[in-house]
Amino acid sequence: MGTQIGKLLIEENLITTQQLEAALKYQSQNGGRLGSILIHLGYVDDDDITLILSKKYGVPSIDLDSFEIDASTIKIIPIEVARKYMVVPLSLVGNTLTIASADPANIVALREIEFTTGFKIESVVATEGSILEALEKYYGTSHSIELQDVYKKIAEQERENEADGSEPDLDINIDEEDEISFQQLQKAGEDAPIIKLVNLILSQSIHKRASDIHVEPYEKDYRVRFRIDGILYDMMHPPLKLRDAITSRIKIMAKLDISEKRLPQDGRIKVRTKTVVGKKKDIDYRVSTLPTLFGEKIVLRILDKDMLPLDMSLLGFEESSLRKIETAIAKPYGMVLVSGPTGSGKTSTLYAAINKLNTPTTNIMTAEDPVEYNFAGINQVQIKEQIGLTFAAALRSFLRQDPNIILVGEIRDFETTEIAIKAALTGHLVLSSIHTNDAPSTISRLLNMGIEPFLVATSVNLICAQRLVRKICPECKDEVNTPMQALVNAGYTPEEAREIRTFKGEGCKYCNETGYRGRIGMYEVMEVSEGVQELIMMGASTLEIRRRAIDDGMLTLRRSGLEKVRAGLTTLDEVSRETVNG
Repeated sequence: MGTQIGKLLIEENLITTQQLEAALKYQSQNGGRLGSILIHLGYVDDDDITLILSKKYGVPSIDLDSFEIDASTIKIIPIEVARKYMVVPLSLVGNTLTIASADPANIVALREIEFTTGFKIESVVATEGSILEALEKYYGTSHSIELQDVYKKIAEQERENEADGSEPDLDINIDEEDEISFQQLQKAGEDAPIIKLVNLILSQSIHKRASDIHVEPYEKDYRVRFRIDGILYDMMHPPLKLRDAITSRIKIMAKLDISEKRLPQDGRIKVRTKTVVGKKKDIDYRVSTLPTLFGEKIVLRILDKDMLPLDMSLLGFEESSLRKIETAIAKPYGMVLVSGPTGSGKTSTLYAAINKLNTPTTNIMTAEDPVEYNFAGINQVQIKEQIGLTFAAALRSFLRQDPNIILVGEIRDFETTEIAIKAALTGHLVLSSIHTNDAPSTISRLLNMGIEPFLVATSVNLICAQRLVRKICPECKDEVNTPMQALVNAGYTPEEAREIRTFKGEGCKYCNETGYRGRIGMYEVMEVSEGVQELIMMGASTLEIRRRAIDDGMLTLRRSGLEKVRAGLTTLDEVSRETVNG
């Protein structure tokens, strides 16, 4: 269709020249069909484009929602061709096949369909949205046989979950405020196995307490994995031929461009779960697609605010460490840094901190990429680097907004760090995260970025390094004998090793036979005391700073983990997996 549809819409005064230019710019950056982009940007709707095309090319338009297509007709056009050219076969009379198309002027499509089917082709116009729904409805059902085993297995699991009462029954629904309503999705094929399969994957992810869903295509396999308590588990292997249908279904729900398969895309799905007692809860899925060698891999991050621990006392801090961090965030200015690798719970710690500080008398501003959870009373900014809204740019603007507390999602470059430190030195409390292995090495990281030692020493109040370990399942927890030497090698003193009782989970239905259920944090909380400040100013090594911090009472990550083992919360294997002794 190219720019022709744009010119037609301008002629009919449905869009402006400026809107067309904006859409073309979007197309050049992100790819996709111009008609879809104009709809996505909100300049026109499906019906406008359908009306213009019908008028321009003298072909009738059709409402696919009220049209029932025979199964034998659907088989005439292969699913790959139908999806490639966004067409649906409607009827076959003699040697003439009538198709519904979103672009009746696509001569290439018409010729390929004629060549593929051997019939003469006549086109009618239908909205792109209705064609997508029809593709899901009719071509989804063609995979019924292949899906039976997969669907049966998940359905049986759901019945087991309902029977054992471990979790409430979940009825996935699309929030009525979303652009794609649940009613519209139902029209796309209420009984279509693809829709059922995707909905069941989403509901199972909630039931299993997953944090992420991985949908991964390979050359001869297609698998779905859930990340539960930090570990990936194989959940199912749908037939490889369902790859494109499942991908399209998820992209439609996330409002992504299903025709764009060359570039990564990001979107969101909002679902409303309904429990058996009628209680409703909204859950967000952050969706990321990535083109791989054998198709698009999709990862869905599950964002459930009810699962976010906002009470700092419940995160797993030892009493002395909790006092230190609460003292640091209660100061009117300075910087508090939380360090650790991806998936170590840094965001949870920062959110718990600002939740504790969130009062009507404070102005809290955050710069995040992405904003994972929304908080009432806090000004949250979504970073968009493609338009110049970087962490550094947001920080500069924050300083003109009279803030008391600033949260920077991540410190990763000199410019952002420099502005954050200057803010901390000029009367603001700054909270942020940074990727380092432990608390003392964070000092070296800041210095390596080019920050002057005296600025680091005077601006940073506290550094908290953290990791997450799996908790022993309380339902199948049992005491085990651990050799004394193994305890000493892990870091206990001989006296401690004689007194410690260790536990493990045997595996049960409540923990999916893993022996673990839930996670808890290990924390290394280093105050920047006067002694540590002197060492920073002198250019001391990370090792010297570590020794001084331990002398000042800092618990290392390993010692924090050993305290969790002593309390019967986790196992030595988990602590050893996430920390080093020393």
